[in-house]
Amino acid sequence: METIKLELDEKKHGAFNLYVDDKKLGEMTVSIKPDLLTVYHTGVEPEAEGKGYAKKLLEEMVSYVRANNMKVLPLCPYVHAQFKRHPDEYEDIWKK
Repeated sequence: METIKLELDEKKHGAFNLYVDDKKLGEMTVSIKPDLLTVYHTGVEPEAEGKGYAKKLLEEMVSYVRANNMKVLPLCPYVHAQFKRHPDEYEDIWKK
């Protein structure tokens, strides 16, 4: 069973980290300002690729942003590609 935790430092830099059985297998690196979440990188460990973990990280980040009434600056190539591929799905949170 996977768990995703948002772990931030005092400057609000950190990541949505994905754990399976307490082992970190994926992360989405972010920084947070009052109304903006910037995504820098999404990565999944090689042994965990192909299991949909990047998508789960994306869904968790999107839920967080919508719950906190924020916008997303998608500097991460994966997140940017998803936003471009599904503009209607992310239009409300995409900071262009």
